[in-house]
Amino acid sequence: MKGLLEIDGPVMQLITKIVYAVWLNILWFVCCLPVFTVGASTTALFYVTLKIAKNEEGAVTRAFFHSFKENFRQATVIWLILLAVGILLGIDGYIFYHMRFDNGLWTLGTAVFMAALAAYAIILMYVFPLLARFDNTTWAMFKNSLMIGMRFLLCTVLMALIYFTMAVVIIRIFTPAVIFGEGLCALLCSYLLSNILAIVGGKR
Repeated sequence: MKGLLEIDGPVMQLITKIVYAVWLNILWFVCCLPVFTVGASTTALFYVTLKIAKNEEGAVTRAFFHSFKENFRQATVIWLILLAVGILLGIDGYIFYHMRFDNGLWTLGTAVFMAALAAYAIILMYVFPLLARFDNTTWAMFKNSLMIGMRFLLCTVLMALIYFTMAVVIIRIFTPAVIFGEGLCALLCSYLLSNILAIVGGKR
């Protein structure tokens, strides 16, 4: 029991990582406020959480803003593209929902929409962690995000479950859990992604 509570023990390490997640969530939220900086902020968040997952975090705040500045331009372009596509998918979803027809064309259109929505969700979950770790073109980031997400489908499902569970907890069960929010989700996802990113490419 004494060993568990030592500074290098598993309990203290767990508490430290949770504190990091809370602090990173605050940094992420503040840096997302202009909205167009969501991409850079999310990339910076994963840059740090991926390091934490490998026990290489160092100075957390400094690392966050280092990544924020380094990836700002490409992350912003990626985020604005995703935002535009997300708005279009939202409009399409609204139309499909309110214009239901009992015919083959509507069924086919709905199937295509659901496939596009799934692809969008996969890219959204993977593209910023990839940007945090690798240098590549924007198009390659999108393509690789989709390919990796489909290749490691179990990881993709678990990541989606993490985000879904956090949303349910915050919205329906315990709103103050928002203090953990994206920070904890990113940290948990980083543990899932750490080995996968090591498989698909070299360390940045």
